[in-house]
Amino acid sequence: MHELNSRIAGFHKLGIQGRLDILKTKCNLDSTAITGMLNTGNLPPETADHLIENVVTTMNIPVGIATNMKVDGHDILVPMATEESSVVAAVCNAARQCYDTGGFATSMSGSHMIAQIQLVNITNPHFCRITILEKKEQIKKLCDDCDPVLLSLGGGFQDIEVRVIDSASGPMVITHLIVDTRDAMGANAVNTMAEQLAPLIEQWTGGKVYLRILSNLADRRLARARATWTCEAIGGTAVRDGILSAYHFAESDPYRAATHNKGIMNGVSAVVLATGNDTRAVEAGAHAYAARNGRYASLTHWEINASGDLVGSIEIPLAVGLVGGATKLHPMAKTNLQILGINTAQQLARVIAATGLAQNFAALKALATTGIQKGHMALHAQNVAMMAGAVGQQIHQVANAMIAQGTVRIDVAHQILQDL
Repeated sequence: MHELNSRIAGFHKLGIQGRLDILKTKCNLDSTAITGMLNTGNLPPETADHLIENVVTTMNIPVGIATNMKVDGHDILVPMATEESSVVAAVCNAARQCYDTGGFATSMSGSHMIAQIQLVNITNPHFCRITILEKKEQIKKLCDDCDPVLLSLGGGFQDIEVRVIDSASGPMVITHLIVDTRDAMGANAVNTMAEQLAPLIEQWTGGKVYLRILSNLADRRLARARATWTCEAIGGTAVRDGILSAYHFAESDPYRAATHNKGIMNGVSAVVLATGNDTRAVEAGAHAYAARNGRYASLTHWEINASGDLVGSIEIPLAVGLVGGATKLHPMAKTNLQILGINTAQQLARVIAATGLAQNFAALKALATTGIQKGHMALHAQNVAMMAGAVGQQIHQVANAMIAQGTVRIDVAHQILQDL
C-alpha cells in the first residue's frame, strides 16, 4: 500500500477534472487510467456529480434482459443490472419452464412505509404511549400538511402504532407513523413527517426524542409471487424432490438459508439496481424479514400440489419507487423502466418478486441436478479468458478449451492462450 495523506482540503469543491488531477498525483495513475475515468458511459458527468459527493468517475455494470417472463398474464422483458455470470440466464430458463403453466401470479400488501420516533428519558412509558395514541388526529393533520402532493395522489398518513420496548438504556417509547407513499420509495416523505412530529411528542410527554427515521423492515409493503412448474417441464419427479430437499435444508439451517436467500437477491437486487432504486434498503428489509420469527430462514416456500407439480411462492418486503432519486435522474434507469412497461411502484415490486422466485427455482434446480458450478463456470470461463488477456474470438476459444478440460483457472487460461 502506498503512503499518502488523505486530508485534501476543498476536494469537494473541485470539479471532476480537478479531483482526477489530485488522484493522478497521489495514486500514481497513468494517462490510460485517467482517460478511462473520464469516460462516464451513459451517465453524463454533470448528473453523476450531483447524485453523490466527490465524484471522479462512474463504474458501468452490465444490464441484461430476462426473457420468457410472464407476470399476471402479461409478457414482459426484465432489465437486470449485475456483474455475476449466469444470473440473467437462470431467470430466463426458470421463466421458460413455468411459462406454459401461466408464469407468475403476483400481489402486493400495499405501499405503506414506517417512520420511527424514539422517545427516551421517561419514567412512565405506558402512560406516554396512551398519551401519544390520543393525538392521532392531530398527528394525521401534521403529517399530511408535510406533503400535500402525496395527499393529492391518494397517499399520506394512515395510522400510528406506539410500542414500549425495554433496552439497556431503559424503557423507550417508539412511535410508528404508517404512511402510504404511493409510487415513491418514501424515505424522504416519512423522515420529514417524523422530524416535524418529534418536538410535539417531547411536549406531550416531557421526554427526549433522539432518532426519527424510517424503518427498512417494510413489512407493510410485501410483494408476493407464486408459480407452478410441472414435473414434465423440469425433468421428472426426481428433480422435483431434489429441489424440495434443497429447500427443506435452507428452511432448517441458517448457514444454507443465507446462501439460498443470496441467490434470491441475485435476481431481486439486479432489477432494483437497473431501475435506480436502493439495493441496500431492499436487501436489509429482505434479510430482516427472513428472521422475523426469531430464526433466519428462507424467503421462499416450495411445495407439491395435488397434481404432483412443484409450486413455489415468495413474500418479500420491497420498498421501491418510480419517482425521486436516481430513478428519475439516471438516464438508464428511466430507459429500463420504459422497457419494463410498468406504471406504478406496486407493479415494479411485483415483477421484482417474480424475478426473485425465478432465480431461486433456477438455483435450487441446478443444485439438485448438475450442481451449481456447471452452468456458472461455463459462463465464468469467458471472464477468466478475458482476465488472461484473450480478445475477440480468442475469448470463446480459451473458454471452451477450459470447459473441455474441466478446469477454469487463470493459469490454465494463460497456457491455452499461449498455445493459441
